[in-house]
Amino acid sequence: MVINEIPLTATNQQFSITLSGTLWQMRIIWRDVAGWVLDMLNASGDPVITGIPLIPGTDLLAQYGWLNPGGRLVAVTDDDQLPDKTATGRTAKLYWLIGN
Repeated sequence: MVINEIPLTATNQQFSITLSGTLWQMRIIWRDVAGWVLDMLNASGDPVITGIPLIPGTDLLAQYGWLNPGGRLVAVTDDDQLPDKTATGRTAKLYWLIGN
């Protein structure tokens, strides 16, 4: 299994990243009611998936199998709780997993 950490900071952010050969723009935004949520945009900046909550320990893309993402996107926290506003990049991490 190949594990790649996607670097995050504790601020709203948008960045480009290549995952399993596909270029994505990721936008991670703090929403007071929902916590941290992820939007995935294609290389042109068009939204593909929006509003994915960063729930620890689950494959965030599991319900989007039609994308054929080529891996799993998993949020991990030190305490398995939803990350708070200051946790991303510190006690909450995002990983791209390829393989079993």
